[in-house]
Amino acid sequence: MRRLDLVVVVLYLIAVAVTGLRLAGRQTSAKDYFVGAGRLPWWTVSFSVVATETSVLTVISVPGGAYGGQDFGNVELALGYVVGRVVVAAVLIPLYQRGGFVSAYQYLGSRFGRRLQGLASVTFIGTRLLAEGVRLFASAIPIRLLLDEFGVHPGYRTIIVVLTAITVVYTYLGGIKAVIWTDALQMSLYLGGALLAVAVLSARVGGAGFAGALHAGRFRLFDTDFGPAHILTSPFALPTAIVGGALFAMASHGCDQLIVQRVLATRSLSDGRRAMIASGIFVTIQFAAFSLVGALLWSYHQGRSARQLGLGGTDDLYPDFILHGLPVVISGLLVAGILGAAMGSLSSALNSMADSTVADLLHSFFRRTPSEAALLRLARAATLLWAALMAVFACAFSTGTGNVYLTGLTIAGYTYGALLGAFLLGRLVRRAGETDSVVAFLVTVGVMTYVVREVRIDVTSGGTTVPTALAAQWLVPLGVAVTLAVGGVLSLLHRAPRAPGRTPGTGGPGPATERFTTAADRD
Repeated sequence: MRRLDLVVVVLYLIAVAVTGLRLAGRQTSAKDYFVGAGRLPWWTVSFSVVATETSVLTVISVPGGAYGGQDFGNVELALGYVVGRVVVAAVLIPLYQRGGFVSAYQYLGSRFGRRLQGLASVTFIGTRLLAEGVRLFASAIPIRLLLDEFGVHPGYRTIIVVLTAITVVYTYLGGIKAVIWTDALQMSLYLGGALLAVAVLSARVGGAGFAGALHAGRFRLFDTDFGPAHILTSPFALPTAIVGGALFAMASHGCDQLIVQRVLATRSLSDGRRAMIASGIFVTIQFAAFSLVGALLWSYHQGRSARQLGLGGTDDLYPDFILHGLPVVISGLLVAGILGAAMGSLSSALNSMADSTVADLLHSFFRRTPSEAALLRLARAATLLWAALMAVFACAFSTGTGNVYLTGLTIAGYTYGALLGAFLLGRLVRRAGETDSVVAFLVTVGVMTYVVREVRIDVTSGGTTVPTALAAQWLVPLGVAVTLAVGGVLSLLHRAPRAPGRTPGTGGPGPATERFTTAADRD
């Protein structure tokens, strides 16, 4: 019977590639390739944003976390993320839309100059290559376990290469249109799978199961421990989740090209704002559905630990239920949904990295405006390059040592504060010039590297004191504070810069962006 599940998975992978190419249409320009010429519906873009930030680890870890004691803490986090996205929709998206940009970092080029634009782009590409390479390998771990149940025993490298190859087909040919439409399909599948699992589990545990989970605290939403050490180190402490989460979302969704690129593909400023805010609502619903799966699994298994169930950890609970608690074909569809989560985040990363490569880096070397055909060829070549490097990195990591999950979580902490800080420096400190911004950016990355790697706070739990790192949400405001402080002080040491033809901070296109955007806007 498992062969039917395997057939479903294979057919799904083929269908995703074909559907993405058919919906994408023909790409005729770099702007079409990167932002769909600004013609995509806001709701598909919103789904794509959610799929982009959702990995296989999210799909399996949120139910496991709810089962193991995090309860509905991820929903609490999502509420903070909604607040941050509202701020991004109100403040940052208008800058990008008015400037006609295809990259978030073109604003930095128009405000400060090419050096900071290039530095931000290199930082984004390097961070994304590391983060997505780790995420790609980490995704191969549960996928391998699921395929083992089907009687297929591939190695990690085989899974990585196959996932990358299938994803790059529609990403290379279809551009952002293919990425966004397939993201919407994949999100619908894995979220629909979670809702189906909720329905099946509800029928099996009944009202008594809900009451038992409620009594055990599995539906607890807010963490109201206001101890200073807890607030600084726990991502689920209420101030950390709401305040820190909002600031983290401002960086991840307002300054990270991975997300901004999707919003720039909408038809208008109002549509871009709708897509951004709706993505926060959809993420909240998604986290609630996965958390509910975890709470009901707790009742289904009568609160037994993962070890008592013969599993390696709480992250194995949802995949185990998919394979052994659902009918054949249905379980195949849900496994396909987990594959879709991996492919959605990978395709988004490849297209956004290619976008930043062409729009922020390569265009600086053009003495004359390239043709649309030349820009499109560069875009596709960059997509292939980053796909190959990402697969190589992920394969190399699979033979290494270390905790890949924790490695992936800490990468954003090095750079998000510097990126958001650079944008705020441009908006808030009129005197700041290019040198001020570059020095502040580099100093912030250095300071945050020290904080992430070295700073620990003693947290006492159960009579044991454990040195614990700062919660990821607080890394962003700390990085922003360093950038504004350094940039602000440096700006006082010289005369206010003059920029002929534009006012600093207005966000209008300057020399760093006009060649690329003009060429792209001619179609």
